Amino acid sequence: MRRFPFVTVDVFTASRFGGNQLAVFPDARGLSDAEMQSLAAEMNYSETTFVLPPDDPANTARVRIFHRTAEMPFAGHPNVGTGYVLAAQAANGANALRFEEIAGLVEVRIARDADGHPTGAEIDAPQPLEILETLPSAAIAACLGLSPAHVVTTTHGPVRASVGVDFVLVEIVEDAIARAAPDLTAYRRLAGTDLTAAERLSILLYSRNGNRIHARMFAPLSGTWEDPATGSANATLGALLLSFTDEDSAAFVVSQGAEMGRPSILHVTARRTAEGIRASVGGGCVPVLTGEAQL
Repeated sequence: MRRFPFVTVDVFTASRFGGNQLAVFPDARGLSDAEMQSLAAEMNYSETTFVLPPDDPANTARVRIFHRTAEMPFAGHPNVGTGYVLAAQAANGANALRFEEIAGLVEVRIARDADGHPTGAEIDAPQPLEILETLPSAAIAACLGLSPAHVVTTTHGPVRASVGVDFVLVEIVEDAIARAAPDLTAYRRLAGTDLTAAERLSILLYSRNGNRIHARMFAPLSGTWEDPATGSANATLGALLLSFTDEDSAAFVVSQGAEMGRPSILHVTARRTAEGIRASVGGGCVPVLTGEAQL
């Protein structure tokens, strides 16, 4: 029987049982693709990561990220949490890690307390902002169980964008955020159109007050009814919001997950570079469980 230890952590929180749950397999050598996918489905978290030796020895690891039904090219809280776990297990106290992923190279910076213990991490998204398409407000509002009048289009309408993995980003009036709920029939209806968003209809809805953002994220077609803290989506949002200004950089504090009973805080920064607008996201991590899969 083969044995594969794993660790679970809560990400984007300083309190156990808050934030977004993540399972990390720190040594996934010997696991097949099908076994990784089955383990991610069994864990039933929004994502599970599997750490492998890097293809390039100059990097720290190759990290594969699976949600309940498929592999992800990149994701936010899995990288933050995996960086935290590897830093906690390492003896050398490295503060900078580099992860090879499908979407590209992910830079990770470890946060530590005064005694040198890891407390969380910040990551750089692997790709500059790419705006992919706009979507109809009425159809997106229906997916959220809201009316088109709840959609704010002053800055932008519903838009699909990516910094490594794509999300639909839509601004909503603040008093409608708590009332939103995924309408699976509307999701399936929109996914049945010829919109290119049909493959990944993950919707981040948000309201904004200056640099403070209140967000929720629904992706029921891929098995996540609601996500308590979505680093990649909020990094994309930070980059998108900067794109509508003349500023060189921007910083945002995002609250997410309170409606699920898992309050989360994400720190997002975006900056203009020669390659385009790049984004980073970071936050705290708390260890929860250790265990072993036997296959």
